[in-house]
Amino acid sequence: MNAVLDALGSVPWWLWVIFVIAIVAIRDIFFQSKHTISHNFPVVGHLRYWLESIGPEMRQYFVANNREELPFNRIERGWIYASAKKENNYEGFGTDRDIYAHQHIFINNAMMPYKVEDNHPSAIDKTFVPCAKVMGAYNKRKRPYRPASVINVSAMSFGSLSAKAIESLNKGVKIAGAYHNTGEGGLSPYHSHGGDVVFHFGTGYFGVRAKDGGFSMEKMVKLVADNPFIRAIEVKLSQGAKPGKGGVLPGKKITKEIAEIRGVEVGKTVLSPPNHKAFSNVPELVDFIEAIAEATGLPVGIKAAIGKLEQWEELAEIMEKENRGPDFIAIDGGEGGTGAAPPSFADHVSLPWIYGFSDIYKLFQKHDLTDRIVFIGSGKLGFPAKAAMAFAMGVDCINVAREAMMSIGCIQAQICHTNRCPAGIATQSKWLQNGINIPLKSERLAQYFKTFKKELIEITNAAGYEHPCQFNMNDIEMNVDDHNLTKNFDQTFRYQKTPVQFKNMQHLKECVYLGGKN
Repeated sequence: MNAVLDALGSVPWWLWVIFVIAIVAIRDIFFQSKHTISHNFPVVGHLRYWLESIGPEMRQYFVANNREELPFNRIERGWIYASAKKENNYEGFGTDRDIYAHQHIFINNAMMPYKVEDNHPSAIDKTFVPCAKVMGAYNKRKRPYRPASVINVSAMSFGSLSAKAIESLNKGVKIAGAYHNTGEGGLSPYHSHGGDVVFHFGTGYFGVRAKDGGFSMEKMVKLVADNPFIRAIEVKLSQGAKPGKGGVLPGKKITKEIAEIRGVEVGKTVLSPPNHKAFSNVPELVDFIEAIAEATGLPVGIKAAIGKLEQWEELAEIMEKENRGPDFIAIDGGEGGTGAAPPSFADHVSLPWIYGFSDIYKLFQKHDLTDRIVFIGSGKLGFPAKAAMAFAMGVDCINVAREAMMSIGCIQAQICHTNRCPAGIATQSKWLQNGINIPLKSERLAQYFKTFKKELIEITNAAGYEHPCQFNMNDIEMNVDDHNLTKNFDQTFRYQKTPVQFKNMQHLKECVYLGGKN
């Protein structure tokens, strides 16, 4: 044996390299037929596949300019990172954005900005921006809820996101006075660290799932009773990433903990069908919403990406005639979000947020329903200027997903669906999660929210208003075409936002339903 080892040890290193290369070449030529390039160009062909694999990273860091990348460019990511870390998020020497580009927006500032007095709530707390409407007030729910923040964490479930990421987000929203949407993966222990929670479920009914895979009202009532920090319930009809398509949770990702939370079997693949079992048409959806609201006492809303409008018209007609229906509606953008989806769905199915929301708002406005609904916007709105635009269109709250992920360390690697997230956020790998410092990341989420609200209020004041709900369609202009470079939003989308009933910020601060106090 020693003689063999001595003989191997006497072989020069370069000869070992030649030997390995020869083995790879023989394999490429004679034993593999899957890859034409490596067959025709043995050994060297592997370099092509390696370069292709690191192409996105090379473009992100060395090739793409500051405004070029999608879904979030370097300037947008940099603003979120700096805001979350309480660093300088300003830019100097003027904007490098092409302000004449199609769909660029402009906010019309007032000649005299709104003056904030010394004893004003915004002077005492520059981040105090609650929702101007109360969820469930119109329908007289037992536990109405006024979100204490106009920016909140959107639906991202435990399972898609790691335990440490969920815990960081929940502790962060507690600090920021916001709410945390659970996503459709059910309520986990990581959602239970003091932040207000909106419980969200889809066709899989995870967390409120009956043995037959349908909805269990008994489990819903118990869940709400056992967890008083749940402030509202959201029924997902569809999501922007893949509207009309069910999801798949592979069995290998279903740990004992996830199985217990979702009410499924360990190691067994679970399919979320495209359709709900609890209802099959719009009247049944309304009955379902009212039944949950009656049983739990909480405001109940729906979330959807927008395409065809016929069934939305039917919903509006029922709400108008029968005086019942959802307390809030969350509109998701077809640009897709944290959910994994085939490119055909992410790229082409359902409308982008700005078109989908304007269609829905006009429809409900036609039936005189906008006052009773809290409208929530979700689709790359986590920037103060975009939020101002959304409020001018009729939004009452903003939900953010990817922006929240970036505030706790997401680097836009775009491999959320592979379980290999390098930041430890969209993975169940314990090793990768170890990089998440929960106290630090929760503070960064909170600081991002605080910076966002502070700058949104400053933009609001610059436009002459006290609260973002006062923005209207004449306050925003958009580049439309070469002949008429900008148009007010009322001309572009052909409606005027219904004025939101607003007294003053002090009135909101004194509301008994603010942040779920009552």
